[in-house]
Amino acid sequence: MEIDMKTPGVDPYRYLAEVSRNLDTLTERAKIETVLDEVEYLFEVIPPELQDLAEPVIEKLRKKLDQFGISEE
Repeated sequence: MEIDMKTPGVDPYRYLAEVSRNLDTLTERAKIETVLDEVEYLFEVIPPELQDLAEPVIEKLRKKLDQFGISEE
């Protein structure tokens, strides 16, 4: 699975939906960390009204990382 944020002109709705659809296919620690970093960055730059959409995705990605014994917090 390839999730690519392509930062210039990113559509936050589309990217978050793509990540949500593909959460189950993220099984490698490095890929989970990369996607989490991208979603956290997106969280910082999107309008506050969209941040509610990103929070559950961030939480799920962090839980997936916890399976590896690694926490971002």
